Amino acid sequence: MAIPSPSRRTNLSTDGSGVYDTLLRIWQRSYYAGDYLGLVLLLAAYVLLQALGEPFHRMFRLDDPRLQFPHAEVERVPVSLLFVYAGAIPLALLTLWTITLRPSIQKAHVTIIGLIITILLTSFITDIIKDAVGRPRPDLIARCKPDLSAPLHELVTIDVCTEADHHTLHDGWRSFPSGHSSFAFAGLGYMACFFASQAQALRPRANLAVVLLCFVPLLGAAMIAASRLEDYRHDFADVITGSVLGFVVAYVNWRRYYPSLLEQGCEEPHALPSGSGGRGRGSPNGGFQRMRDEEEGFGSTAECFSIEDDAVEGYSRESGTR
Repeated sequence: MAIPSPSRRTNLSTDGSGVYDTLLRIWQRSYYAGDYLGLVLLLAAYVLLQALGEPFHRMFRLDDPRLQFPHAEVERVPVSLLFVYAGAIPLALLTLWTITLRPSIQKAHVTIIGLIITILLTSFITDIIKDAVGRPRPDLIARCKPDLSAPLHELVTIDVCTEADHHTLHDGWRSFPSGHSSFAFAGLGYMACFFASQAQALRPRANLAVVLLCFVPLLGAAMIAASRLEDYRHDFADVITGSVLGFVVAYVNWRRYYPSLLEQGCEEPHALPSGSGGRGRGSPNGGFQRMRDEEEGFGSTAECFSIEDDAVEGYSRESGTR
């Protein structure tokens, strides 16, 4: 069979008749194809981590007072309720918002997929760090049930433990960071960003009742995080780190789809780029480039809320000026 000449192969590529060109066109026209591909890869990696991952077992001392707290058999916020509070409730509220107010398809799409990506990415990062650090929980010794012959004042390993339940024992080395805290601030932190954007809560002289409403999800997340201290599952460093991790991931994902909360029009997501050729999220005209352009223009009076302008001109919905 004759092999096409280089010029012939070039023509096949330029006239768009090849399989590669067809797939490339589909990728470029599907603006969120990269997000869905990343979501599938992230989900596969998370499943593998749960199936194969095991924490590093740091050595410990049986006389360490930081590890001698009781093991709470019944948690104040078990994992099942955590999924409801920080996952199912935000998703249900966004679904209700979509059905009731009927936003544009693009707005509903990016808001909901942003929540899903935030929760999954936060969980994946948290578990990776947990297994890598292998920090003992405050209730490790109660979980371990060490052999009576184990040395009391020396460093020992997991080998001295007699606990037969695999999960109970090995989960004792997954203290840092707090998974409840990161998950709570991921889901509820994302919800707080959503409320703040739709209510434009950071505009000058925003209604206090609206601002307080936007803080409700963060307060709920803080209470979930505090419950981990009350159950002696974590210490303060675990909880603070997990909370910051969850909220940072939530905010970064929010900003991938929405403008800054300090900008006018922050209630609407970034507009899709016009055209289809080379306009995907990874292109110079795509997502993060738009975010950078907005942030560079943040200091201009046309792009952000201005307290001085508001004081002089007042608040006028007809003119669109705040």
